[in-house]
Amino acid sequence: MKPTMLRIGLLGAARIAPEALIKPARLLEDVVVSAIAARDPARAAEFAKKHGIERVCASYDDLINDPALDAIYNPLPNSLHCEWTIRALRAGKHVLCEKPLASNAAEAQRMAEAADQTGRLLIEAFHYHYHPLAARIREILGASTLGTLKRVEGTFSIPFIAPTDIRHDLSLGGGATMDLGCYPLHMIRHFSGLTPVVKSARAQIGAPGIDVAMEAELALPGGAAAHMSCSMETTAPMLITFAAHGERGSLSVTNPLTPHRGHQMTLKTAAGESVEKFDGDSTYTYQLRAFAAAVRGGPAMPTDGHDGVISMRIIDDVYRKAGLPPRGA
Repeated sequence: MKPTMLRIGLLGAARIAPEALIKPARLLEDVVVSAIAARDPARAAEFAKKHGIERVCASYDDLINDPALDAIYNPLPNSLHCEWTIRALRAGKHVLCEKPLASNAAEAQRMAEAADQTGRLLIEAFHYHYHPLAARIREILGASTLGTLKRVEGTFSIPFIAPTDIRHDLSLGGGATMDLGCYPLHMIRHFSGLTPVVKSARAQIGAPGIDVAMEAELALPGGAAAHMSCSMETTAPMLITFAAHGERGSLSVTNPLTPHRGHQMTLKTAAGESVEKFDGDSTYTYQLRAFAAAVRGGPAMPTDGHDGVISMRIIDDVYRKAGLPPRGA
C-alpha cells in the first residue's frame, strides 16, 4: 500500500455505497475502502466479503476511532448524519457525507462548525457537481450566453420507491424533498450562481408528515424565477431534468445527475441549436478523486459543510412554505 493512500471507513452497509464509494475507489490507485461497521455485524461481514473490504469493525464508534483510517463515508439515514459526522470529525477523520447533509439547517450548522473546529474536511456528496457536464452548464450560465436569465427549472422524480423504504419514514428524515428535491434545488443555485428565495410550495402527503411529491416556486436575485418539482409517487415518471431560459436563448439538460448513464444537453440561441454530450468517468469517481485531492491539500471542494448549511436552509423553507415542519424539528 502506498504511503499516500487515502484509507476510508464505511459507516453502514448502505445500498448506495458500492456505486458511490467502492467502485470508484477501485479505479483510483491512491484510495482504498479499508473498513466497515454496521448495526448488524453479520450484515457488515457479508457486505465486506462481497465487496472486498479488508476489515469489519465491531461498532460505529470503533470505526470512527480507528487510527488506521483517514476519512469516513457517511451514507446513514438523514437523521443520523449530524451525530455520526460530528463524532467522526472530532475523532480526527475527514468526512464525505451523503446528501442531504443533515435533517435541517440547525444540524448542518453544527456539522460545519465541527469541521472548522477540528480542521477536517466535511463534504456533502453532491457528486453531479464534479462531472464535466456540470462544469459546462455553469460555464454557459456564467458567460451570459442566454442573456438575462428569466427562469430556471429542475425536476427529479422516481416512481419505484417502496412504501417500506426509509425515505417514507419521518423519524429518519425522510421525504421526497430531502432525498430527491435536494438535487434540483442545489442545481438551481450552483448552475445559476444565485441563491434562491422560496416563495411558495405545495406538498402531496403520503405517510404522516412525509411529502411524496413537492412543487416549489422560487425567486432568484435579479428577477429570474425558478421552479423545483420532485416526486416519489408510484405513478411519477422517471425524470431528471434541468432547464434555463434567458432573453437570448435556452438550455435544456436530460439527466444532469448521473450523466455517465446517458445524458444530453441542448443549447438554443440565435446562432442555432447545438447538442453536447460528455464522456468520462462516473460522477462518483470524479467526486472521490476531488475528495482525495482536497484531503491532501489540493483544490477546495465547493460542496463543503458551509454550502450544505445554505442547502438545508432552502430545504427547510420549502417545507415551511408547504405547511410542514423541517425534518427533525
